[in-house]
Amino acid sequence: MKVGLVGFARSGKTTIFNALTGMSAEVGGFEKKREAAIAVVKVPDPRIDALAEIVHPERNKYAEVTFLDFPPPEERKTGLETEALVQMRECEALALVVRAFADATATTAVDPVRDMRGFQDELILADLAVIEKRIERLKKEKGKERERDMLDRCHKILEEEKPLRSVSFLPDEEGMLAGFAFLSRKPMLIVYNVAESALREALPQEVIDYTEREKLLMVSICGKVEMEIAQLDEEERVLFSADLGLTESAKDRFILQAYALLNLMSFFTAGPMEARAWTITRGMSAVKAAGKIHSDIERGFIRAEVISYDDYIRYRGESGCRDAGRARLEGKDYIMQDGDVVHFRFKV
Repeated sequence: MKVGLVGFARSGKTTIFNALTGMSAEVGGFEKKREAAIAVVKVPDPRIDALAEIVHPERNKYAEVTFLDFPPPEERKTGLETEALVQMRECEALALVVRAFADATATTAVDPVRDMRGFQDELILADLAVIEKRIERLKKEKGKERERDMLDRCHKILEEEKPLRSVSFLPDEEGMLAGFAFLSRKPMLIVYNVAESALREALPQEVIDYTEREKLLMVSICGKVEMEIAQLDEEERVLFSADLGLTESAKDRFILQAYALLNLMSFFTAGPMEARAWTITRGMSAVKAAGKIHSDIERGFIRAEVISYDDYIRYRGESGCRDAGRARLEGKDYIMQDGDVVHFRFKV
């Protein structure tokens, strides 16, 4: 999963990046450096460790999230960098960091709703530019009336200052839209960056109203504190978090919300080589899930031997589950469930 951290200058975006990744990227460094910073983190999942205690694999392989920290628009005047736009289109989701704390160096007052609206406008403008350029080309081509009609519809939606994620499209339109990777269609998570003193305060009603109206998920984080915690050793991290009443790290809370936003879940494979988590979309069939491991397994799919995670732990592995009648064979149309431990049978 690839998530782009976006936001205006002074939102604390790089601080959040450091909190999520444990990195030490220069805060406020985009005045000197205009490309995105990148870091990969493992998705914490205690189920992998529990499986490993049973199968004793050579290695554990956790799901991973790639975070990209994008440069902000300069002073809200110049728009997003062209290179940043290209990289943003490659992300599966965007995380918009909004400032909810006082900052003497900021040129604007604290106004999270203004910033959420403003960045949404940036995405809409970027998509409008792509559509207008494509429509100009389509005027010179024949046989593309369906695409032209779809883009005209998208153009009208964007001109009404609505993001494309706010409307539904037909299946054939979805196929045409995929290649454009429109930014305003991407799932967006709001990272509400608060001061330490506001950690236990309720969210302002206008913020709640806006996110509910726009159907946006939100996670509240004190970036400054969480960045400090992320850079401590394990023992100090636990003590410091406990003093602040934080039961989960910023990374754990963020990833939980990101999985919900993207409708994701995990299935597992477990054996002597590795215990591994595989990330898939909820509702995915067994044959498509097999393709996440390797395209050859999807093409040659015969059956999936499936055990629920709870049964796998209760009966201590595959043999115990078979003896208890808790292992079952499923066909290619089986809908995968979160926590399934699977062995795919396939022909080469």
